[in-house]
Amino acid sequence: MRQAIVYMRGTAAGILTEENQESYLFRYQDDYFHNSAMPDICLSLSKKKQNYKSKYLFPFFYNLLSEGANRSMQCSRLKIDEKDHFGLLLATATEDTIGAVTLKPVKE
Repeated sequence: MRQAIVYMRGTAAGILTEENQESYLFRYQDDYFHNSAMPDICLSLSKKKQNYKSKYLFPFFYNLLSEGANRSMQCSRLKIDEKDHFGLLLATATEDTIGAVTLKPVKE
């Protein structure tokens, strides 16, 4: 099981968990969820629910990944399988992403 803390503009918003390659969870942190001043991280993961579950990596997070030649180069340099979307996300979405969301791996 791998996890990442999801940040919205530098504020911890929730936890993204890969239970296995067919089970993903996103959970807003309690204080972020109950703070009406804090925005949803995206439209598909709105703060109407605190817990989300999916059989695949949520499209919002998948779309933070590079494509094509850039993806191949990143995977080659980082020694990550190109099909390991969660691993690539953990390695590349820690800073300088498109938008206000970044992720930091939870150390086990």
